[in-house]
Amino acid sequence: MSTMLKLLDAFDDLPQARDLRERSYPGLGDTVVDVGCGSGRAAGELAARGARVIGVDLDTAMLDVAAKRWPACEFHAADVTALPLDDGSVTGYRADKVLHDLDDPEPAVVEARRVLAKNGRAVLVGQDWDAYMIDSNDPELTREIIRARSDGVPSRWVPRQYRNLLLDNGFTDVTVEVHTIVWTDAACLPMLANIGGKGAWYRDQVARERADRLFVAVPFILAAGTRAG
Repeated sequence: MSTMLKLLDAFDDLPQARDLRERSYPGLGDTVVDVGCGSGRAAGELAARGARVIGVDLDTAMLDVAAKRWPACEFHAADVTALPLDDGSVTGYRADKVLHDLDDPEPAVVEARRVLAKNGRAVLVGQDWDAYMIDSNDPELTREIIRARSDGVPSRWVPRQYRNLLLDNGFTDVTVEVHTIVWTDAACLPMLANIGGKGAWYRDQVARERADRLFVAVPFILAAGTRAG
């Protein structure tokens, strides 16, 4: 199992992450495209609710995992700006933790409008990369680590722009919510190793976890809108 898959599975297993996914499902209708579907957890959950789900991702290894785990869904390798779907062919569009990987996220939102039927629902979910909150014995180093990780993300601020992206590209009734996921146990240690390496800073976080003094919080932004006619 790849490191990325382990990180995704650990995150998806969190009760708070499950609750956030649940918040993204209402109103998506009976035919949903899940963009950047990864290992397919959301696609499988939506299919279990009776929807026809098309999962799309560029990572073919992840798609192989998704197809094995969730055989009731369709999975396709495709770019988020060129979905293998006809105009107006889906009732719901979901993009979770994906638009930040694009140099320019707007064409993906334009594509969302194209594939959605009239009154279809688009849901965008993503973390605020600059707003990670991590308690540490070295706050300045922690700030540098968070900044360095954020600077490596092509569109690190796009979750703050979700509302305007939807409004500017033919969506109405746009809503925005912020949900903060909090870790105080070892479940977040793989993520901390990923952003900070396994040096002294990470060892401090491990020691905090062993002493039950760990605190990590990450705000996620969920925006949704209706495709105008």
